[in-house]
Amino acid sequence: MAETVLVVDDEKDIVDLLDYNLRQAGFRVLSALNGEDAVEMARARHPRLVLLDLMLPDLSGTEVLKLLRASPATRSIPVILLTARNDEIDRLLGFELGADDYVSKPFSVRELILRVRAVLKRGGPSSPGENEPAEQTLSAGPIEVDPGRHEVRVAGRPIELTITEFRLLADLVKARGRVRSRDVLLSEVWGYDSEVMSRTVDTHVRRLRDKLGAAAGWLHTVRGVGYRIQDPQAD
Repeated sequence: MAETVLVVDDEKDIVDLLDYNLRQAGFRVLSALNGEDAVEMARARHPRLVLLDLMLPDLSGTEVLKLLRASPATRSIPVILLTARNDEIDRLLGFELGADDYVSKPFSVRELILRVRAVLKRGGPSSPGENEPAEQTLSAGPIEVDPGRHEVRVAGRPIELTITEFRLLADLVKARGRVRSRDVLLSEVWGYDSEVMSRTVDTHVRRLRDKLGAAAGWLHTVRGVGYRIQDPQAD
């Protein structure tokens, strides 16, 4: 079944362009020209991904993102920001609020569709095939990551993560004790090379630490290199 993408932009020409090209690429498309309609549509139709412009006539894109992340019905939907702004602060704010990626305007439609596919490949829970073993639960101290159920628990309590945050934590826990560089994380978690600013990784790590709470000490920064999961009591 074709996956549904919600396109949110107040420029109808852009909406029409994306609608045509996404359909040609095999997606179903919903569209909204303002923030309020976007939030309502996301809650009612549960798209697999949202392409969200930051500049909207009513609610800003960041306000829409806040509302999506605040609702249990929409908090796990991946969001790619569309922005004409060159200011890095806008993109970092989007990542702080839980965006999964961004594409700057003017954009290449081909690149945007590649980004959409890359984000969707990060995926949610999946069922193993008939002859394919289920992925084992990963653990590090109080942190447990269940790839099959797409769940994370800290000291037995579930925590809510976005798809990208989940993949980032799973990658780090699987490599427990080993340093994962920013470039490696960008390739393994985001699905493309370090063309994406490395501060993307730093921002997601900061969000992960906030959500891990008392277990945040397990997520270490290795200055100038990257990150690793390690017992905070270890030398």
